Amino acid sequence: MSRIQATFDKLKLHKRKALIPFFTAGDPDPKWTVPLLHALVEAGADVIELGVPFSDPMADGPTIQRASERALKHHVSLHQVLDMVAEFRRSNTSTPVVLMGYGNPIEAMGWETFAKRCAEAGVDGVLTVDFPPEESHEAFAHLDRHGIDPIFLLAPTSTDARVERVAKQARGYVYYVSLKGVTGAGNLDLSAIEQKIPQLRKHIKLPIGVGFGIHDAVTALAVAKLCDGVVVGSRIVQEIENSAGQDVVANVSKLVRELRQAVNRA
Repeated sequence: MSRIQATFDKLKLHKRKALIPFFTAGDPDPKWTVPLLHALVEAGADVIELGVPFSDPMADGPTIQRASERALKHHVSLHQVLDMVAEFRRSNTSTPVVLMGYGNPIEAMGWETFAKRCAEAGVDGVLTVDFPPEESHEAFAHLDRHGIDPIFLLAPTSTDARVERVAKQARGYVYYVSLKGVTGAGNLDLSAIEQKIPQLRKHIKLPIGVGFGIHDAVTALAVAKLCDGVVVGSRIVQEIENSAGQDVVANVSKLVRELRQAVNRA
């Protein structure tokens, strides 16, 4: 059983919803990535999505774009991100880590090498934004051989055919993008999510996490009532961006504790 499945099974047993924070590896400085990973766990994260810096993050709004730019100024590569996960794993063997990013850095490394390194480092899942299920079978076959869960995105515009395909190929959980737009966009439509999730559950047996547009405890609570996990990215990255030096870990921890308390009320 994967760490992701074990985590969601435990949450379901205790009737709790998952809190899934995201931040970009190497932001604001590579020295803070592992401390931030541990701080997120201590503050209540159940699964962590760790962004791989990329120069053209097409699905991300300005906040996460700037996070990639800050990390790339420190020359943070996919190799270094995997090293960071390995360092985190030296003292944490239970919290799932999902790498979230784009196909280009993985293609440059090679999918077999990437999958092998993920397994060695302790990565549990991979979400590649620009690898749709129709075109990713061969790539994700390498992940499957190394026990890494492929995580797929679904959106308000996803057709039934796309949902069915994702249901067949995905493992771990499915990430539902709650709105039409990039990360950090506003206008979260809770009624639309409430209508869409039951439609997805007709095909998808895995847990469903919802992200994009969740920016505070109020929206986290509202979304948590509708799904299995709440993904918060831009708001956390914004806190990193606005924090000075030594304050970054404390400020992010405070925010995530507030989100945890809200999700617990769902």
